[in-house]
Amino acid sequence: MTVSLDNSKAVYQGIKDSGVRFITALPETWLVYLLQLAEEDPDMRLVEVAKEEEAVGIAAGAHFAGTPHILLMQNHGFLAAINGIVSLAMLYRIPLCMLIAHRGHMGEPYPWHTQGGIVTEPVLRALNIPFDYARDPKLVGKQIKQAYTYSNSALSPVALLLSRDLMED
Repeated sequence: MTVSLDNSKAVYQGIKDSGVRFITALPETWLVYLLQLAEEDPDMRLVEVAKEEEAVGIAAGAHFAGTPHILLMQNHGFLAAINGIVSLAMLYRIPLCMLIAHRGHMGEPYPWHTQGGIVTEPVLRALNIPFDYARDPKLVGKQIKQAYTYSNSALSPVALLLSRDLMED
């Protein structure tokens, strides 16, 4: 498995084109280039967290400070952050735009990712969190902007699932 640098650049450019200059993330293999790009960009603020639920709290603070913000996480991290998503973001109607590395779906070679992949979409549906799949580097920038805009207009969490087709070469 090789992470696509070119497609990671397309994702990163989509984040910037959405007006976002503040990202929280927990490092993950598919996100490696996105984190490097953010670290090297003097116009971007990156906060790496130890647990994804921390990122939800930081995103809430960013929202109240008027700072455009996006979360980067893996789907297992999304599942670990459910308490913060439900009891903070959903309860208090805080926009939460989540770009989620969707590990564990068709073609997944690593068994430790499969269970999270199996339940990610059903959990998003159960929580009524709008989501879409990002598969095409030519469209991902538009999808990020749409997800970010929708999160802010709906005052709710929104997820864009970064697929294997997008993130791997």
